[in-house]
Amino acid sequence: MKFSIFQISRRGGREKNEDRMGYCYTRESSLFVLADGMGGHPEGEVAAQIALQTISALFQRQAKPALADVQEFLSSALLAAHHQILRYAGEKGMLDTPRTTLVAGVLQAGTATWIHCGDSRLYLVRGNELLSRTRDHSYLELRNAPPPGLDRINRNVLFTCLGSPTKPIYDITGPVHLEQGDRILLCSDGLWGTVSDEDITRQLAAQPVAQSVPELVEEALRKAGDSSDNVTVVAVEWETPDAFESTQGVSTDSISDDVFASTIQAGPIDGLADDLDDEAIERSIAEINEAIRRSAARKA
Repeated sequence: MKFSIFQISRRGGREKNEDRMGYCYTRESSLFVLADGMGGHPEGEVAAQIALQTISALFQRQAKPALADVQEFLSSALLAAHHQILRYAGEKGMLDTPRTTLVAGVLQAGTATWIHCGDSRLYLVRGNELLSRTRDHSYLELRNAPPPGLDRINRNVLFTCLGSPTKPIYDITGPVHLEQGDRILLCSDGLWGTVSDEDITRQLAAQPVAQSVPELVEEALRKAGDSSDNVTVVAVEWETPDAFESTQGVSTDSISDDVFASTIQAGPIDGLADDLDDEAIERSIAEINEAIRRSAARKA
């Protein structure tokens, strides 16, 4: 498995950067994750960090060296991350919970599969064409009317995220077969909020990700000016084994089956370390599975 990758995060005009991103891989599978901590709620950066650390820990455990079921992994990992955020808030006695969006993709066996919750996006560009783009979980993007009594709501407001009191709504796409030169871009709304889909597609198609991504980020910051949101991007170019010449490339061909590499590290978050040990993650998954079982039993 070989691919080129570039990632960057800029604070923009905000007091702090609540975005988090990273990637990890084994010999046969790779995971790319981006989370945008939500303003208006406490500790958005903590929610984003918990999401990345939880999903990365589960990937390390299950990719041996490939995931048995990519879609099942993504859905379970998203729900486990949501549950960990709620546990963090509960144990700290917080009146409001930290919240975050999430988009994550897995490349395995020459295919891409991705999941998203909220308005952090994934773009798949092939040649000069935008092959696929996630749809935001907002009333505007999905062209849904707000719930009764909330008709004055801002249609850009999200109706789901990780860390909210209700179970998150998410969408899974794939597996999509990858071709040489396909570009996959994960980004926060700081990018797509000021740079159009057409410009993102055009620049991704025109240059390697190591050149196109910095230019896209600078364009977003320049257009937004002093009011710029945080701008965070992770971009990947898929390359077949016989066409791998990128200096920004990652090759897993020479690593052994038990090797795990990651740019997602445990952050210095007070009260978080114990939450993310093996026993706690297993407990979260067991609780999620039990809730799913009870729900299925009631429907039957």
